[in-house]
Amino acid sequence: MNASESSNWIIVILYIAIFAGFYFFLIRPQSKKKKNEDKMRKSVQVGDEITTIGGIVGRVVGIKEDDSLIIETGSDRAKMRIRRWAIGSIDNAREEAE
Repeated sequence: MNASESSNWIIVILYIAIFAGFYFFLIRPQSKKKKNEDKMRKSVQVGDEITTIGGIVGRVVGIKEDDSLIIETGSDRAKMRIRRWAIGSIDNAREEAE
């Protein structure tokens, strides 16, 4: 094995290390975050307080089969229809009646 062949192997190992770094520091955490967000969006129930990714705050009053929700906003209880993917966070889970 001469010097050029060993330097080629070092370059290959370096590329593999860079790819592994990208995977563990960028790709994997992003896929975990997406999985947690999908789980959160599927757990929304009637009565939950939510905030959309656009900043609209409201209470869920209905869930449709076509992957959309009906929310009430403001003191005048204006109703809006939003998609599940637009949910940014669940602020206050509904309180269970005991």
